[in-house]
Amino acid sequence: MKEIKDRQDVSVVVRGFYERVREDETLGPIFNSIISDWEEHLEKLTDFWTMQLFGGREYSGNPIMAHQLVDRQSNREISAFHFGTWLNLWFATIDTGFIGDNAALLKHRARKMQTPIMIAIYEGRNKI
Repeated sequence: MKEIKDRQDVSVVVRGFYERVREDETLGPIFNSIISDWEEHLEKLTDFWTMQLFGGREYSGNPIMAHQLVDRQSNREISAFHFGTWLNLWFATIDTGFIGDNAALLKHRARKMQTPIMIAIYEGRNKI
């Protein structure tokens, strides 16, 4: 077990997490059908989570719009169950290899952003 100290450590978390996601019976079919360039996705998400921990401006994107798009591409079937599964896999991945304040912060930030993204998905369904 080690502390998360830099972008490389965040990359280990992100890559390990998406290995689990791709194999998961609930999330795998969604992610595997939508993401065509996994390396690009992994780098982008590493930028995002690195920014969440250490600041900076490497990440560019709109997580709310991205999740609304995924919901549309998934026939509007994204639910709280999907988010719960995602969060459990995120926590398990972090807990497998990391300890300390930054590991706790990554879990806290994921938990904190889960609800606003879910709400935005549901609100986005009403706008079409």
